[in-house]
Amino acid sequence: MRRIAVLTSGGDAPGMNAAIRAVVRKAIFHGCEVFGVRRGFAGLIEGDGELFTLGSVADIIQTGGTILLTARSEEFLSPEGRAEAFASVRRAGIEGLVVIGGDGSFKGALTFHAETGVPVVCIPATIDNDIPGTDYAIGFDTAVNNVVDAVNKIRDTATSHERTFVVEVMGRHSGFIALYAGLAGGAESILIPEAPFDIEAVCRKLLRGVRRGKLHSIIVVAEGAGSAAEVAREVKARTGFDTKLTILGHIQRGGTPTAFDRLLASVMGARAVELLLAGERCVAVGVSGGQLRHYNLAEVLAERKEIDRELYQLAEILAI
Repeated sequence: MRRIAVLTSGGDAPGMNAAIRAVVRKAIFHGCEVFGVRRGFAGLIEGDGELFTLGSVADIIQTGGTILLTARSEEFLSPEGRAEAFASVRRAGIEGLVVIGGDGSFKGALTFHAETGVPVVCIPATIDNDIPGTDYAIGFDTAVNNVVDAVNKIRDTATSHERTFVVEVMGRHSGFIALYAGLAGGAESILIPEAPFDIEAVCRKLLRGVRRGKLHSIIVVAEGAGSAAEVAREVKARTGFDTKLTILGHIQRGGTPTAFDRLLASVMGARAVELLLAGERCVAVGVSGGQLRHYNLAEVLAERKEIDRELYQLAEILAI
């Protein structure tokens, strides 16, 4: 294999640049050229990109976002659009593709491989951490730390004014950010899409805390668990507590990736190149039990990643 391409697709995740850097430098080390595709699958269709050198990825390991940019492509969803992408790939002399992204990016890569035979290796990069086959996706650790940092700041105000704060975090279909950040941030309640909640039970816990002298409370709500605004209104109505709502939004995605995300991205990016050079044709990289692994891409997408119920129960116990 003489030339591979790398692209980032879907929502950006801190650590994507570290993964790009690893792909480029590992490939060049093995005498392989790397074509950096801009704007994801849209750029693949348009042939938008350039050959990368070692210097192309200098001083990016510490930066958030993605130097390759990212965009969603309606055109790539059609067979005609994917045929155009394949024609572009052939013109550029690309023999293998590394896709860095989340669930939607993985599905696009799988379909593209099935229709064209172009070898693909996917690297999980999504703050939602909802990709099966891997304990952690690139960007998740940074997002959790961003939320914990915000909760720490909110707690200062909550304590000073003796208030209850409802903090909405990202996670339309997945409660991983809410669970990890809520547990690490000492939240009194964590509401996630995977576990139905009883607002009355939430309020009873808050009242119990006040009776033992608590000056404030934090409730972390994943956006897919229900309306955080409605939770705040119900808490205020049922308890009489001064209750405020904070929606963290896209602040969770930004900033310098943590050391963990940089390390994860580096080893996954390097392994992706190794797999392509070894002849793998349609796989995803992952880390499980502390070990770097790879999985059949179709099998990964056929599964659903479940929340750690024991961790969720522990969060409930520690918040009594």
